[in-house]
Amino acid sequence: MTVDRLPRVLITTAGFGDGHNSAARNLARALHGQAKVEVVDPCANGAPWVNEFLRSGYRFITTHAPRTWSRIYNSVERRDFSKQNIPLMRRVEHALRDSLRAFRPDIVVSTYPLYPYFLARSFEEGEPRCPIVTVVTDSFNINAAWRKAPTDFWLVTDPETRRRLIDREISANRIIETGFPVHQRFGTLAPTPAEDPAKPFRVLFFPTAKRPTVRRTARAVLDHPGWPTEITIVLGRNVRKLYSRAREMKDAYPGRVHLRGWSKKIPELLCNHHLVIGKAGGATVHEALAARCPVLIHHLVPGQEEGNLQLLKSIGGGFLADTPDALAAALRDLLTDGAALWRQQKRRLTRHARPQASLTAANFILNLAHPSTP
Repeated sequence: MTVDRLPRVLITTAGFGDGHNSAARNLARALHGQAKVEVVDPCANGAPWVNEFLRSGYRFITTHAPRTWSRIYNSVERRDFSKQNIPLMRRVEHALRDSLRAFRPDIVVSTYPLYPYFLARSFEEGEPRCPIVTVVTDSFNINAAWRKAPTDFWLVTDPETRRRLIDREISANRIIETGFPVHQRFGTLAPTPAEDPAKPFRVLFFPTAKRPTVRRTARAVLDHPGWPTEITIVLGRNVRKLYSRAREMKDAYPGRVHLRGWSKKIPELLCNHHLVIGKAGGATVHEALAARCPVLIHHLVPGQEEGNLQLLKSIGGGFLADTPDALAAALRDLLTDGAALWRQQKRRLTRHARPQASLTAANFILNLAHPSTP
């Protein structure tokens, strides 16, 4: 690469969970104007129909049978991804190779753990070699697919995750703590302060596709005694499935329930609310952390998401509340004594927030792309 042109950065992602796509999009935004960037999903490009089927299956299993997914996820510890022994993935690997040939990147950034294995085989078979940077979207408990990837660098979310990877005999100078690449707007917004009166106490709720959770969670929030509460329900891709039940809550509690479909203003919503109730996915947890918004986890996928919950608990910024009774009890604890616990959590999150993480990661990528000498 010559120094008189912008570096070419290929970012690879996959639609299995929101974390991979979120990290990829936010990195692309942070690199805009400083690099020529292309974001590709080789799974979607190489096998679109099968990919959509598998994505739907992934969402169903992680929502309705999380322990089944945990067994699948943990089985990866025994799998050797350095050998391509899954016929379907050959199409994905070929799609990634096509992107290499068409774009000719100076660096490949992968937010999905399998792609570095495909890239390594492409390099061995004659494609021009370039650095690989892997963005790890989980925290604490890092699956073997991430750890064993043939990558040059790992970008991780926090110091403890970095320490644990070092303990697994990965060279410390190849593990870079950048934080999860959240949207740059988090760095420009003013989160609700810990000194806020919090009356009403505004709760932001991201439901799963399970219909009963909408009413149960809303009632647990809105029936809290002794403290005025409101709830904003972000229906997202589940708007058709969940709207009627969410509307029922809106009618039952006039003026206290606000409905959103698919929103592009998640940073603003998180910064303007006092508490978020969501699943323990990497994107949700780290966006809440960037907004200094305490979290109650109402849905946890064992194995894959346990580390994200551990991160929240270690910071003191949230905990598990996966039943209506647990949720009601958690709210009582947060709002007792003038919301003392909630205010304490806000202050702890402020010490650990990384709202500029995407810029930190982008700067590392750009420094790696530019040679130290002309």
